[in-house]
Amino acid sequence: MRMKRCLAVLVLLLFAVGMVAGCGQKATDQQTPGAPAGEIVVGLNCELSGGVASYGTNAANGAKLAFEEINAKGGVLGKQIKVLERDSQSKTDEAMNVSADLVSKGIVAQIGPLVSGAVAACTPVMNENKVPLIAPAATAPGATVDEKTGQTFPYIFRACFLDSDQGVRMAQYAYDTLGVKTAAIYGSTSDDYAKGLAKYFKEAFEAKGGKIVAQEGYVSGDKDFKATLTKIKAAQPAFIYVPGYYQEVSILIKQARELGITAPMGGGDGWDSPDMVSVAGAAALNNTYFTNHYSVQDPKPAIANFVKAYQTKYNKTPDSFAALGYDSAYLLAEAIKSANSADPVKVAEALAKTKDFPGITGNMTFNEKHNPVKSIVVIEFKDGKLVSH
Repeated sequence: MRMKRCLAVLVLLLFAVGMVAGCGQKATDQQTPGAPAGEIVVGLNCELSGGVASYGTNAANGAKLAFEEINAKGGVLGKQIKVLERDSQSKTDEAMNVSADLVSKGIVAQIGPLVSGAVAACTPVMNENKVPLIAPAATAPGATVDEKTGQTFPYIFRACFLDSDQGVRMAQYAYDTLGVKTAAIYGSTSDDYAKGLAKYFKEAFEAKGGKIVAQEGYVSGDKDFKATLTKIKAAQPAFIYVPGYYQEVSILIKQARELGITAPMGGGDGWDSPDMVSVAGAAALNNTYFTNHYSVQDPKPAIANFVKAYQTKYNKTPDSFAALGYDSAYLLAEAIKSANSADPVKVAEALAKTKDFPGITGNMTFNEKHNPVKSIVVIEFKDGKLVSH
């Protein structure tokens, strides 16, 4: 089954690349024939349905809010930005197909998908057609770099920090701030995101002198964690690191507290969802922490204005994925302005030169791997509220 699936993906990929090879933007400032002269077309390829729809929908909403603000101020280069929004359905194959379709429509750039695996599926299409992709939340190290050759993908960028950054940050916070010297790791084994976080947390925690007393795993879709949690409880860790997505983590934490596990628990940005509180309960989440891209409670005027505008438009508080989508849109607009061109090649070159961009999720300067150098926030759940550290 695995081989057949890989073959199917390869066939789809070859078809998609072949379909758009003749449709990609050439090195001119002209949009694809048929696009209005007064518009710059941008693609949104996000997970609007499926397992991580919360992430994709919020990022897309953040990006659309940003583009509306930009257009209201006159657009970019005297042109309005037209957004083509598509649903990748939280499927890697569909994300690739969506990219192929968007490139054929003459986009200057694509924002999304959110998860690293979907970005990897889109990468050959974007590189082949020389159209930049900005990944709001693809935290895997290989999202922007060919891990076999070490070469940076010329048209792939990200607005978020890396798994390695947040794994290390949580290890430092647990050891230095919380003062714990022993830890257990209970993370998802279904995806590279969670496995990467576990790896980097373990390495950093042990490097500081900490000891990992237990390491267990679960798979996507699991709902009963009590047997493994009982084993972890017997190991008496002073801290439990739970890398994974909110769908499983919220249930896991609830069951841990029901078993009498009171140790502080931590994770990554995959925890950032209002469903954490609605599923786990505010009391169960006390004494839990996760690394994140920004704090909604940050009093800085730019952040406060973004939060207010998002709440007004969508009637909910913007999570970090909304903020990253918003930043991705403004990053793109700034690159088009800097390039003084809507030519995708020139826009990619301008993105690579981004320096001191004032984002909602922190000031960003791209390094040689198209990764933003930026800060990481630690968020604590306290009585159902998010408190930054």
